[in-house]
Amino acid sequence: MKWKRVAGVTGVVVMVWAGLTSAQVQAAPSEDPCVSEDSVVQTRGGREPDLGQVAQDLPAAAKGKAKPGFRATVPVYFHVISDGAIGALTAAQIQTQMNVLNNTFAGGEGGARTGFRFTLAGVTRTDNATWFYAGAGGTPEHEMKLALHTGGPGALNLYSTTAGEGLLGWAYLPDIVTKPGQAYLDGVVFDWESIPGTTTKYAGTYDQGETATHEVGHWLNLEHTFFGGCNAKGDFVDDTPAEKTPTSGCPAGKDTCKAPGLDPIHNYMDYSYDSCYTQFTPGQSQRMADAWLFYRA
Repeated sequence: MKWKRVAGVTGVVVMVWAGLTSAQVQAAPSEDPCVSEDSVVQTRGGREPDLGQVAQDLPAAAKGKAKPGFRATVPVYFHVISDGAIGALTAAQIQTQMNVLNNTFAGGEGGARTGFRFTLAGVTRTDNATWFYAGAGGTPEHEMKLALHTGGPGALNLYSTTAGEGLLGWAYLPDIVTKPGQAYLDGVVFDWESIPGTTTKYAGTYDQGETATHEVGHWLNLEHTFFGGCNAKGDFVDDTPAEKTPTSGCPAGKDTCKAPGLDPIHNYMDYSYDSCYTQFTPGQSQRMADAWLFYRA
């Protein structure tokens, strides 16, 4: 996702989709009006759209269900969308992205081992310019996902596109799978040019494949590290220091809240450059594992 910071929280865009059937319109996500001022944030340098979903903590009964040694293997259906030759990823580039996912979720850059492993279950290739340039929430996204989405709640659908003008990508939080008629929206859309070895568009910024890592974090129920600002609950994870604003670049010493700890600029759920990213925390790993058992297992 090459993103433009826009006000909003990660979730579902609230729009009226022209050209959809009445059943699909009824299936459209609805906006929760109870979004606090602390939930209004800017996106990854303009990185993600406002999807309208409001992040919430897991129910108390769901917390701690994942025990030490938790492991989950996630089948990945990789949907390559292109405009002719533009965006037509090679098998090697797809494998590179898979390697990045597995490395980052295994703690390969120094973070916690999350217990998640990703295996390539299938690849589709679609030459469709309308889908390739689609943004979030409109008819093209719905048409694309209705046609291509594969598997149940435990299957990760990745859609490589442009992710829309000025954006790097988006992912729906996992409670989308509980909403009647909306489960097909589940998955990750991300900019194909964020994969290493594709182009030089994001050279030195978002070019190491970790846009997908960030979005899969959302798919597994993580919020941004700056979600909630300096409020006590923040991103619902205790071991990510409070952070008021998204990070751009890799500003050592950034500290935007009075609570102890510098801003977690190296966390995959901030908006830092890929070269700055190194970790998920143990608390984030627990939240992802608990959410997996609650929503996806």
